[in-house]
This record gives sequence, structure tokens and C-alpha cells, in this order.
Amino acid sequence: MVNVEERLSFFPSLYRVDVNPDLGMWMLYTTIIALSILVYKLGFAKKLPPLKSAVIYLFLILGCTVLTFLAIFLPVTEGLIIAALILIIYKIRLRNEQRNGTI
Repeated sequence: MVNVEERLSFFPSLYRVDVNPDLGMWMLYTTIIALSILVYKLGFAKKLPPLKSAVIYLFLILGCTVLTFLAIFLPVTEGLIIAALILIIYKIRLRNEQRNGTI
């Protein structure tokens, strides 16, 4: 018999998805949405009209639904954290370079 608790990724086990699936999945979904929005804003967002931005965020949130189910056993959330950290470091270095006048 397969022990599901051993196969869970870090965040699903942190949110205790196996014990309380309703609350755990909502917390995981909210975390993935927040991290996806952060990664989008840091790396890909352009200045758009409000309606186009709303459509993009709607599809981003719908895509996060699929990512939430994949994140139960795969490190999706951890990958989003690493992507956000890399983009934060990039933005900090870019601003430092612009401030120093090297770019």
C-alpha cells in the first residue's frame, strides 16, 4: 500500500492536505496564486489597460487551478518560490546598475 503522506510535496504536507483536504487545498491554491502573480509582476508584466490586465489575471488564476492539483505531489510551489527569488535578485541588481550608470 502506498503511503500518500510520504509522497506529498513540502507545501501540501505543511498545509496538511491529507488530513484536512478542504482547507489545505484552498491554502495551497491561494499560495500558488500569490506566487504566480508575484512572478508575473516581477518578470513579465507590461503596462496594459485595465481590461486586458483583468483578462490576463483571470487566465492566470484559472491556470493556477491545474497547478494546484499538480503541486500535491510535484514541487510546483517550491519552483515558484525559486523563480520569484531569482527575479527579485535580478531586479535589485538591475536597479543598482542603473543607479550607478553602468547601463
